[in-house]
Amino acid sequence: MSTTTSPSLRTSFSIPVGKINLAADITIPSAAIGLVLFAHGSGSGRHSSRNRRVAEALNEGQIATVLVDLLTEQEEAIDVETAHLRFDIGLLATRVVGIIDWIQTQPKMNGLTLGLFGASTGAAAALVAAAERPDVVRAVVSRGGRPDLAGEPLTRVLAPTLCIVGSRDRMVMDLNYAALERLPRQTTQKVEIIRGATHLFEEPGTLDQVAVLARGWFRTYLGGHHAL
Repeated sequence: MSTTTSPSLRTSFSIPVGKINLAADITIPSAAIGLVLFAHGSGSGRHSSRNRRVAEALNEGQIATVLVDLLTEQEEAIDVETAHLRFDIGLLATRVVGIIDWIQTQPKMNGLTLGLFGASTGAAAALVAAAERPDVVRAVVSRGGRPDLAGEPLTRVLAPTLCIVGSRDRMVMDLNYAALERLPRQTTQKVEIIRGATHLFEEPGTLDQVAVLARGWFRTYLGGHHAL
């Protein structure tokens, strides 16, 4: 993937959501055409190397990114022991919605059309948030996600949704197809299968394919240029 020559605004931030603050890394390329909020899952956070590689590809495509920890440090410590909070889709979705609402108050971001990128259980949280904020969320991409865990809100998702799954991740593939069947008929939806990839897309070149697909989807559905 090529490197961008456009200057970017990069900053770390503490995003207030209810009574807590969540650590975030924000990158806004010049002439950005949209913004993507990453919803991490299954014990992952903003330092995920896989999601950072996807974020870099989006930045190269003039798409701003917000990588944020959906759990506080204390909650992460608990989750390491119990692996419970990473499957609390209601909690994660509430945090994603709170971050979306915060983005709408930020002058450098509120003029950008918004997409969500969800990985693992974060994909379910992203889809619930898309159902809760249908006028704001314009596109969703899932990487090796569990959209089936979103439940009833799937029937209210209007944002074009792309699910990317490895061909060797058969169970998750089947769950993705079943979940998309619950989306409204008018919702644009697609499953992309990466040949030879397992759940974490660790095989050479497979994560680059994920990044290219995600970038193409967001560039298509986040639309034209919005000045910062």
